[in-house]
Amino acid sequence: MPPTLASVVRNTSLHLTVLAGADHLERPVRWVHTSELDDPTPFLEGGELLLTTGIKLGRTAAQLQAYVHRLADAGVVGLGLGVGLSHTEVPQPLVEAAAQRGLPLLRVPEPTPFIAISKVVSAALAAEQYEAVTTSFEAQEELTRAALGKDGTTAVVRRLAARLGGWAALYDGSGALSVVAPDWAARRAGRLAAEVDRLRRRPAPSSAALQGRSPGIDTADEDYVVVQSLGADRRARGFLAVGTEDRITPTERYVLNAAVALLTLTLERSRELRQAEERMGAALLRMVLAGEVATARQVAAGLFGGLPEGTVRVLVAGAGQGVDASEALGELGDRAEQAGSRVGEKLLVAREDGTHGARLMVLALDNGAVHRACLGVVEEHEGLSLGVSAPAALEEAGTAHAQAERALAVALRGGRRSVDHEEVGAGSLLPLLGEDAVTAFAEGLLRPLREHDRTARGDLVASLRAWLSRHGQWDAAAADLGVHRHTLRYRMRRVEELLGRSLDDTDVRMELWLALRSGEE
Repeated sequence: MPPTLASVVRNTSLHLTVLAGADHLERPVRWVHTSELDDPTPFLEGGELLLTTGIKLGRTAAQLQAYVHRLADAGVVGLGLGVGLSHTEVPQPLVEAAAQRGLPLLRVPEPTPFIAISKVVSAALAAEQYEAVTTSFEAQEELTRAALGKDGTTAVVRRLAARLGGWAALYDGSGALSVVAPDWAARRAGRLAAEVDRLRRRPAPSSAALQGRSPGIDTADEDYVVVQSLGADRRARGFLAVGTEDRITPTERYVLNAAVALLTLTLERSRELRQAEERMGAALLRMVLAGEVATARQVAAGLFGGLPEGTVRVLVAGAGQGVDASEALGELGDRAEQAGSRVGEKLLVAREDGTHGARLMVLALDNGAVHRACLGVVEEHEGLSLGVSAPAALEEAGTAHAQAERALAVALRGGRRSVDHEEVGAGSLLPLLGEDAVTAFAEGLLRPLREHDRTARGDLVASLRAWLSRHGQWDAAAADLGVHRHTLRYRMRRVEELLGRSLDDTDVRMELWLALRSGEE
């Protein structure tokens, strides 16, 4: 702790007397400054004990009061007036002005040189800095030993909480609480979900300080909270929160920074190892999709603890043209793995960069934690879409992958966040086709009929739609239109003449129906 005015006054070798502001002696002294200027504030930073003999001080009460106000407004923590030179005693108006502003006023006797006071404060500041360095070094050693132990991250969090005299909590990359110490702080740490979520949307590393108290905490449980994201490549791998009764001191800040560095290294692991694991997982997924499930099981048994067992789904995530989804896909992969690890759920992940842009494939249990986590991520990222296959056995993963790709195509063309294969199978063919291509095709094919309807009698487009919807049944279609069947036959012959196509051709009927339906979508 830095020296305070109280500790300076208690030094009996200085023989200082407090004349005003005795209730404010716990203020920390950051420096001692000597000045005989009437206005020394341009040369002050705040936190100083100002010493003066009062040579340039005014003699009137108004002048002395103005002098005190200037010092107090500049953040001076105390004023010491040396008597025996300009003033035989401290002027009473100065004492009254200092008492009014709550500025501690010290009487410095003639035998006490100002430099003696400076030496006392300087020695205390040096001792504080030495203590800070020593404490920081000891804390770093302690935290490092904890990180290298069996329960690395948990031990670091517990040691950090003990060092700060408060509580600490670690969250994974999705914002879920994973470690908290002491145990009683779980409720407080849980209330930081919104703040952690805000940091999760910002590039790492980043931090937030909640001065005053934790959100939702009772007044009796006031905390000063700092939340820090953990990550070295802009993607947060986790989050660390600490809560203390008072604001964090510079020494405690060093300790916190050491913990952040150690936890970041632990969460990041070796980059080469992480990339190797990703490549192996991607290779296993491709083996499964290619139907080599038995071989994939043998390989995964030793490296990944096995493959997902039971009913699975394949999920394929991607973005539309012109959308850079690299970070979003990276977060999707991270969140999927974190969701799986929390509940012990197996999954396989692979990323591809092809002609259709970046894609992320995930094979996971049907409606499991990973499946739900992926759906949650795509809802958070504009432009990112997800195609989900139908439930399938692991041996049918290749078919499921094709289903997921088709569902993703529908989601991207429709501007939807996610589409299940069941929706594609139960819906229309139109969403699977490019909107621009379908529109151009329909306009070109139906243009002769639309031009006829604008310039001549007879609603050929409506008649064609009614006839096709009734599968060529003349009486039923004519009844729908409210015309005689001979009139409808005449109109259909006119359609054939204008289009140069026969309505007896099944392909022609299909194309016309597709063109008519495209205008309804």
